[in-house]
Amino acid sequence: MIGMISCSSSEVETSPKQEDNQEEQPLPLTATTLTDVAYGQHPQQKYDLYLPADRSSSRTKVLVLVHGGGWIEGDKSSMTPFIDLIKERHPDHAIVNMNYVLATPVPVVPAFPNQFLDIDRVVEKLVAEKEALQILPEFGMIGTSAGAHLSLMYDFVYDEGDRIKFVVDIVGPTDFTHPFFSEDPNFELALSLFVDESQYPTGTDYAKATSPVFQVNPQSSPVALFYGDQDPLVPLDNGVALDSALTANGIPHDFTIYSGGHGDDWGEADILDLQEKISGFIREYLLVD
Repeated sequence: MIGMISCSSSEVETSPKQEDNQEEQPLPLTATTLTDVAYGQHPQQKYDLYLPADRSSSRTKVLVLVHGGGWIEGDKSSMTPFIDLIKERHPDHAIVNMNYVLATPVPVVPAFPNQFLDIDRVVEKLVAEKEALQILPEFGMIGTSAGAHLSLMYDFVYDEGDRIKFVVDIVGPTDFTHPFFSEDPNFELALSLFVDESQYPTGTDYAKATSPVFQVNPQSSPVALFYGDQDPLVPLDNGVALDSALTANGIPHDFTIYSGGHGDDWGEADILDLQEKISGFIREYLLVD
């Protein structure tokens, strides 16, 4: 930002009206991209920030992208198609494309609640820097697979300030008590490695505590759900269960089922439909006036 500059009274004698006319107005802000911005000490706690031209702290709302990868792999680079879509259709929005600390078995680095809290760190940093960045801290979240699960959990449980205005859930797991997960021979071991039990009360049912379908409440944000009817990684029943929970709590939502699996084999018409519905959610729940 360029500060207001006026002539010194010791150099030129002017009237107040003349001084006002001589003041320089701030130049319009240009589009800016900041890559690998740190929001913590871990090397994976980084995000890319895309700031639009002519932004302001009174109108420039923010879209947060959260990648998938089974909580143990993946990278923000996989969300590039969503960046391109937003820039084309919603050029007045800021975009945050974030990484989070991936879970590992050796040494043990749990996913939950660490990854939920990583989202919170990003949101809180952006809120604290809203004037410097010239953004309005109202957020929409777009998550794929594990990233959709994290986005839903963040909104349903951790967004105490109601800063999230909608969530796009693309093939996100929502119910770890479903037999698809719970009857897997490795499920209990995976759960013990994924959950930091010290961060939950004694006696917690960790499968339920980390399942978005059991966390839906009347304050939850609107959700756009997209699932495949032959998904080998996340059963369609998880989408159906979340649809029912949102309906029971009176949460506006849209549930779309495509023919195919985990999104990578959806047809061109389905991808175009998904893009249009995401744009519709942005226009309805995160409109930049």
